[in-house]
Amino acid sequence: MTVPVADDWRPRLSPGLVLRHDRARETDVLLMPERIVVLHGQASTVLELCDGTRTVPDIVAVLAARFPRAPVGDDVGVFLERTRKEGWTR
Repeated sequence: MTVPVADDWRPRLSPGLVLRHDRARETDVLLMPERIVVLHGQASTVLELCDGTRTVPDIVAVLAARFPRAPVGDDVGVFLERTRKEGWTR
């Protein structure tokens, strides 16, 4: 299922959130005030590209080049819309 996201949206992490690698958990996490989100799969790879300079199609293009067999065109839009609803990106 694809989720329509604006082609001109340039997602970036919301203020106060930090993307880090947690050595104790051996995984990437998203640090928030009073909360830690453990990231799975390529979630941190997508979030690293959310720097406010790339549009969603730009992010999809970068990921499609890195992972040619993955359905990034469908998955990235769904994931980014969820991050926006959760308040992780804006």
